Amino acid sequence: MSETTIINSKDVLHQIKLSFKITEIIEEILCRQVIESAAASAGITTETEELQQAADKFRLINRLENANDTLAWLEKKGLSVDDFEELVHNTVISGKLAAHLFKDKVEPYFFENYFDYMCVAIYELIIDDQDLAIELFYIIQQDEMSFYDVAHKYIQDTELRRKGGYRGIVTRNDLKPEISAAVFAVKPPHLLKPIVTSSGAHLILVEEIIQPQLDQKLFSKILSDLFHTWLKQQTENLEVIHKF
Repeated sequence: MSETTIINSKDVLHQIKLSFKITEIIEEILCRQVIESAAASAGITTETEELQQAADKFRLINRLENANDTLAWLEKKGLSVDDFEELVHNTVISGKLAAHLFKDKVEPYFFENYFDYMCVAIYELIIDDQDLAIELFYIIQQDEMSFYDVAHKYIQDTELRRKGGYRGIVTRNDLKPEISAAVFAVKPPHLLKPIVTSSGAHLILVEEIIQPQLDQKLFSKILSDLFHTWLKQQTENLEVIHKF
């Protein structure tokens, strides 16, 4: 027969403090309060259909195929059906508030920061020996070896070696400033001379520069970024009085 123990709200709060998560929890509470207040001021409400769609999406993401799965999941997480409904409601209100505040600002922001959203497909090889990197640069440039062959010989990471040093499609912010400046200044395909950083000598093959398109995915990302920046500013301006 297994033993039982009792855990109350005081125990939970104490553990949150000991886990150094109290600041994180407080920030989440503040965010929820700011959203609720701003949504009420803007007259934002929810419709039954919106809540149902959000609930269905939540179940799909968490692979909850039926009501029993959902109830079991809620019990495991220590949540009630009312908690679930509140969670869904908060999600819908948050999304509608973000759209209310920033939907019309996304496109202007995109064009103002157009170059930040440019992407590039690159292959990269990082070598500790700068002289060797320069030697390999000329070997590739003179077609004595392909970039793939050089990468396959000198890259230590197994997965990256199998891909011939292919980093994939990355943004400006994914690259070090000194590398980004060089990468976006050339006309692909182009092999850059080794660029030395604190990580070593970077031998980079620029395959393609991709111009950004304001599709739904990027629109949603910018909207979310603008909203969370605003939310952070709002919470930082609040004076918090702890009563626990």
